[in-house]
Amino acid sequence: MREANFKNSDKYFHAKGNHEAAKHGPGGKAAAQHISDAREMVNGMSGKGGADSKADQEANEWGRNGGDPNKYRPEGLPEKYKRDV
Repeated sequence: MREANFKNSDKYFHAKGNHEAAKHGPGGKAAAQHISDAREMVNGMSGKGGADSKADQEANEWGRNGGDPNKYRPEGLPEKYKRDV
């Protein structure tokens, strides 16, 4: 996500990361959930908006539960970041 530095790509990378982790079985899915929850808790304490955090968590859950991360992929994001499902 940081390397891409592409506007409006945050939710895509949330979904993509959780989707990739969940492909490693129940342990990967559980780890993705714990990491996502902790990250959003820290972001909440730093003053990041609650609505943005809620949207991040929706993208996390979407990817973790097998949803296609490309749902969140912004137009114009370079192909090297594309997630083939």
